[in-house]
Amino acid sequence: MGERKSSAKKIELTPFDKLFQQNAVETVQEIALAQLQPFHNHPFKVVDDEEMNKLVESIAEKGVVMPAIARPLQGGGYELISGHRRKYACEKLGLDTMPVLVRELEEDEAVIIMVDSNVQREHILPSEKAFSYKMKLEAIKYQGERTDLTSGQVVQKLKEKYSVEVVADEAGESYKQIQRFIRLTELLPTLLEMVDKGKLKLNPAVELSYLLKGEQEGVLECMETLQCIPSLEQAKKLKKYSQEKKLNESVIEVILSETTEKGTALTLKKKELSQYFPDNYSKKDMENVIFELLKQWQQQQNIEENE
Repeated sequence: MGERKSSAKKIELTPFDKLFQQNAVETVQEIALAQLQPFHNHPFKVVDDEEMNKLVESIAEKGVVMPAIARPLQGGGYELISGHRRKYACEKLGLDTMPVLVRELEEDEAVIIMVDSNVQREHILPSEKAFSYKMKLEAIKYQGERTDLTSGQVVQKLKEKYSVEVVADEAGESYKQIQRFIRLTELLPTLLEMVDKGKLKLNPAVELSYLLKGEQEGVLECMETLQCIPSLEQAKKLKKYSQEKKLNESVIEVILSETTEKGTALTLKKKELSQYFPDNYSKKDMENVIFELLKQWQQQQNIEENE
């Protein structure tokens, strides 16, 4: 389904809330959940959280108010464009079908609708924004390169603005912010997960995204050893040394050690500690022994003070 097919169909980049108005002549069908496949490379997570609980309660009470959108698959069944969370909620309720608007859509059309139908949610993870914005940007760029479009609005819109500005306008973000999010797609999954969890801030993460994958792995290893998170200033230094092809393990350690040396945190390096422990001891095993010894030392200090 990833191949793009030529067509003379008119395409307009419109907000998701206008999609049903423009296609009012199309009919909604009750489609078996088993026939609905998720959108390929779907960048949005479907999880059991508070929002999902509210959706389940709503569907249990009122049913699926807004139909999903899907396109037919060549081998049978349908590919969901929007409605992944609604489908999951229906499955939790034990329903067999859900209302779906079936539409013939090309790849770029499907991507734009898929992204627009999800980015309007209240809580979107940075990783979700990153990959969805990138997918939509590529789809819009492809539309701008096509010679078979006859929609004057689309052509004029793409002439007046860069594709990234179109994405920014429709997402309610600045174009620079869109570019920052898209840079996150160059991060290692572990670093990107740290951004989602709020452990690694957006701007330092953007700077780290310019590092080679091997360099990012080196930064991750050093972060674990030093138990630290790069600041924006440190991330910029790492990027600078990487661009100068001077970034290595020693440079990474020096840069990431700056904060811990200036602060009050005590850093115990795994390489230095390992000489005192059996080879099969994990980091957690080492921590347990250290804390147990510290506890014994504290008890001994208390005894001596009371004597």
